[in-house]
Amino acid sequence: MKISVTSESFPLARAFVISRGARTEARVLTVRAVVDGSEGCGECVPYARYDETLESVTAQIEAVQRQVEALEESDWAEALAGLLPPGAARNAVDCALADLAAKLAGRRVWEMRGLAVPAPVVTAFTLSLDTPEAMEAQARVHAARPLLKIKLGTPDDMPRLEAVRQGAPRARIIVDANEGWTPEVYADLAPHLVRLGVELVEQPLPAGQDGMLAEMARPLPVCADESCHDRGSLVALKGRYDVVNIKLDKTGGLTEALALRDAARAAGFGVMVGCMVGTSLAMAPAVLVAQGADYVDLDGPLLLAKDRAHALRYDTAGVHPSEAALWG
Repeated sequence: MKISVTSESFPLARAFVISRGARTEARVLTVRAVVDGSEGCGECVPYARYDETLESVTAQIEAVQRQVEALEESDWAEALAGLLPPGAARNAVDCALADLAAKLAGRRVWEMRGLAVPAPVVTAFTLSLDTPEAMEAQARVHAARPLLKIKLGTPDDMPRLEAVRQGAPRARIIVDANEGWTPEVYADLAPHLVRLGVELVEQPLPAGQDGMLAEMARPLPVCADESCHDRGSLVALKGRYDVVNIKLDKTGGLTEALALRDAARAAGFGVMVGCMVGTSLAMAPAVLVAQGADYVDLDGPLLLAKDRAHALRYDTAGVHPSEAALWG
């Protein structure tokens, strides 16, 4: 087996803004694993919040390249956990090896993992942080979508919330503060979130500073994103969160994401499956994890001006499972 990693850039249809900053392109790493002419691919999005860069993640992959190439096929998924920590690097390699194994076997990944045949799943569509007027305009354009996700995370979010509800009066809404609130700000906003029909609030307080959630009233479900990475995160989340957001770039790939999903459900958490801003190649394995999830946020390709070939299909039923030509 031969492994390679390359950096690629995909322009966004419009600037994507959260409380930590803005971007105009999706910068991703693509891992390709080749055996006897068969190629498997995986994608990751290095995330500065976790001290990841394109260069550092590339270096992580290249540091274990020879060890990965020497693995026996039967050990691919299990052995990676001992070579790479949870994060973007392991995600891209894990998904590339899963894709390669499926191509070598002439089967689909869900068959090989003992999963049911996947169906389309309804996904949120994200409205990025902006002025109330601009967010209301965004909401009007997308008011017919079944689920809107609003990026917030500033002390001045009430006008934004009101504006989005004005623009999309019948849409289901979830909000993501991206660690941007204090306990005081969240306590003040929570009743208004309920009043405006918000179903879920994601990561209201910074990871590592979220202990107050165990002492505060939770009038609507609270979802852990930055506070939840892999199964090892779950113990600390009890009593603070009701739902966990599973992202393959945090778990380190499909293998741990599926295990985290099952462990979270067994521990009584609801499940959300989310994504970084990436292409259809990054979303394809996440669609398998999203089967039966309480909330799905796999809209990365909808934010792009240009996607990969054999892109995922999005329609009124949601995001459809990938064609074998793309992944899996």
